[in-house]
Amino acid sequence: MQRRHFVQATAALGASGFALPAALAQQQRAICYNCPPEWADWGGMLRLINQRINVSVPPDNKNSGQAMAALTAERANPVADVVYLGGQFGPQARESGLVAPFMPQRFKEVPDSLKDKDGFWFTIHSGTLGLFVNTAALRGRPVPKTWKDLLNPQYRGMVGYLNPASAAVGQVGVVAVNLALGGSYDNFDPAIAFFKTLQANQPIVPTQTAYARVLSGEIPILLDYDFNAYRGQYSDKAPVQFVIPGEGTQALPYIMALVAKGPNPDSGRRILDFVLSDEGQRHWANAYLRPVFPQAMSAEVRARFLPDAEYKRSTPLDVFRLAAATKVIAERYQKEVG
Repeated sequence: MQRRHFVQATAALGASGFALPAALAQQQRAICYNCPPEWADWGGMLRLINQRINVSVPPDNKNSGQAMAALTAERANPVADVVYLGGQFGPQARESGLVAPFMPQRFKEVPDSLKDKDGFWFTIHSGTLGLFVNTAALRGRPVPKTWKDLLNPQYRGMVGYLNPASAAVGQVGVVAVNLALGGSYDNFDPAIAFFKTLQANQPIVPTQTAYARVLSGEIPILLDYDFNAYRGQYSDKAPVQFVIPGEGTQALPYIMALVAKGPNPDSGRRILDFVLSDEGQRHWANAYLRPVFPQAMSAEVRARFLPDAEYKRSTPLDVFRLAAATKVIAERYQKEVG
């Protein structure tokens, strides 16, 4: 009876397009750096990977900068098999020799601007940065509508953003504010001035994903992505909403890559195939991310996003220019702000 159930389960996996070779019939393991269960519903994706391709992947709470630091420190004896990063870290990961080339089954379908041409990294989904607001925690204060609103003393102790010295979302926040306030990839003075002024409002600056802290009201206003706000609003039924600031904002692709000389390369490759599969892409869409293949997003999910007119204030980030600016962003923020 047990054998029959195993055969049936294996056949079901085969029907989904991810049949298990005989050598992989037993549970496989792999390590993914920077896949926190509360971020982008990585918790759900890790369960799906376990169910569909029989690979067990534990959650990992690093941010992008911490993942890069760990890969660098472990270069001689890698621990991770795959890594998930903010798009600006892709070119750096290749240049540093931390990732290996691999072109998943659907690699050719990924737009050229969203992948490394030689397969060292590729986009799986993207998000638009804005204000993730717990309206109840504002305690009667108006919902902020612009970046400059955050400087108002009425929001003292209420504004949070992830540390730009290491977190991808923190760096995107700096770029979004900078470009919205008249700066450029070569001139970050407007953003540095903004964040220096914001210090008077005693902002909260965590290094890890702060989703739960917004839902609890501990951080009433967080510079974060639309997908986290929509998840809080529609999945967790929290009193939250997403705001695209009036001055404009940026959208960032998130990427994955195979770690160079990782201990489980076969499992790593299968994970990378799966996250680009129809089922993997539908998972991201259902978690309110914009999948790299837009057709994976259903009309029902799309209808939960802010109107397209609001998103016209969002511009795709130039991943390669941002990659070149990350060091400047981190150094100037640490020296002049925090």
